[in-house]
Amino acid sequence: MNLHISHLIPKVLVNRIFARLYLAQSISLLGDSLTWVALALTSYEISPKNSGAILSTVLTIRVVAFILFAPIAGTFADRFNRKQILYISHFSRMILVGSLPFAHSEWHIFFVVFLLNMFNAFFTPAYRAVIPAVTTKKDYRQAVGLSAATYQILGILGPGIAGFFALWFGPRDIFFIDAISFIAAALLILSVPSRALYQNNSYDSSTIHHPHQTTNPWQDVFKGMKLLFSKKAINYAIFIEFISAVAGSQILVNSIGLIKNTMQLKDDSYGLIMGVFAAGAAIAALISGVIDKSKTRKYSLLLGGLLISIAVIPANYADFTLLLPLWLIAGLGQSLANIPSETLIGELIPSGDQGKVYGAHYAISHLWWAIGYPIAGYLG
Repeated sequence: MNLHISHLIPKVLVNRIFARLYLAQSISLLGDSLTWVALALTSYEISPKNSGAILSTVLTIRVVAFILFAPIAGTFADRFNRKQILYISHFSRMILVGSLPFAHSEWHIFFVVFLLNMFNAFFTPAYRAVIPAVTTKKDYRQAVGLSAATYQILGILGPGIAGFFALWFGPRDIFFIDAISFIAAALLILSVPSRALYQNNSYDSSTIHHPHQTTNPWQDVFKGMKLLFSKKAINYAIFIEFISAVAGSQILVNSIGLIKNTMQLKDDSYGLIMGVFAAGAAIAALISGVIDKSKTRKYSLLLGGLLISIAVIPANYADFTLLLPLWLIAGLGQSLANIPSETLIGELIPSGDQGKVYGAHYAISHLWWAIGYPIAGYLG
């Protein structure tokens, strides 16, 4: 029996260091779901007539914070102690989320959301940079795929769990539960030895605080951008990501209108269709490392771009029964198109520069979505 159970556990989770970081990320993602559901309920409570406008502004603030801070945050991941960046960002978000139960105005929500996503922008490049450091080359793709799949799965389950908490505790109390989740994630990060986060790097983590850097942070930002676009394989991946963002924006922005207005269906149909889309993305994230073992991931990228495009083009002419497999295919394409860039950075960029390159990529990928959302809104 134990043998069968062990076969169900991803091999990379046998790595205790990665397992702790992965669990911390999972708890953090669940906390983010709690935050967004509680924000939606609190926005309606503050201004029932303007809740939609408040949420759209919040989403815009979120993307802007990522674009502004991710590049400089990536340089911090290379210049400073990554463990400290990870747990400080969690404790900071804990404090900010803990203030939201007392929010009674729109400006309070906007201000806190901006700071929350600023710290999120610091957390993500550092987390991505430590994955290749704490895993073997053989397990790296599985680690990235598992992290991406968990992101998609909690995108499905997270809002439902948050809705359950809302029934029992009320929207404002959810923020306190969310704050506790950030504390738990931070404690897991604190339990990881600092040196383990640099074990594959060319420099010693004990020297990372010494102020003898030959470049300033802004030079590192430009270096990160230059390195990001210096590899043809990564350039191709970024181009496919743009296609994926434009098509994916159509799905995220216009699915609600397609279901509610065009098809005249109810909220549960919208929840089902988006659940199918997220399920497709989770499945592709888990198998992406298996179906394409090429060095450039060209097969995965090409297939992902084709799948999401093929799924979106006929959507306006499909009924609900046909839309279900189309959105499943779109979800598959979304992950196949987006995951390769992260693994390519981990494999093609020197370990000492990966933080700044992940930060540059994080900003560029969100810029694509910032372009895609207005296109989807006007074309919708």
